[in-house]
Amino acid sequence: MVRPQDFLPFGVSTVYEASGRQGLVDTELHQIIPGSRVCGPARTVLCAQGDNLMVHAAMAAVRPGEVLVLVMPEEEPVALVGDLLATQAKVRGAAGMLIGAAVRDVETLREIGLPIWSRFIRSRGAKRTDTGTLNVPVQLGGTTIRNGDLVLMDADGAVVIPQDRVEDVLSASRQREQKEATNREKFESGVLSIDLYGLREGLAPLLVEG
Repeated sequence: MVRPQDFLPFGVSTVYEASGRQGLVDTELHQIIPGSRVCGPARTVLCAQGDNLMVHAAMAAVRPGEVLVLVMPEEEPVALVGDLLATQAKVRGAAGMLIGAAVRDVETLREIGLPIWSRFIRSRGAKRTDTGTLNVPVQLGGTTIRNGDLVLMDADGAVVIPQDRVEDVLSASRQREQKEATNREKFESGVLSIDLYGLREGLAPLLVEG
């Protein structure tokens, strides 16, 4: 049985390539805790526009090890999470947060230590009046994230592994990691990528010595 932590040795870029270049959350994200890396099943939260009422509701629903995925119908630099909600999420055992909006209280968030990736950093506060929906498919960075899909995040960003593909993607990630390790040894010995990848012939007119 595949465990979320089985993906932690591999970076987001490796898993994205190994999955057939699928699942990338293709947007700029702020990694609030430098050096952090997280993988866990998504707990999806669709908030009303400019409103974080459902983030408060999600604190009663999140389970240990889950990644809270918080989005709105449209990306907007309004803070869905600050230090008080992050404190609750950490106490509830959340593995981290992926937020398609803003966070604030960043210095305190770093002290709390809950790994968070957010689309924006902005002080502008959210409303707390309109309901949204929990546990429904959401969109972020051109990728659909479903409740229970694995979300892997590191310094490169985030990638999503659908539940029905975790075994195949994990196997492909291991194979890619082994191949890259072998290639790295070759490059360290002086081999060039244009030779290893068979690119020299096409580049020959440009490779003028002198």
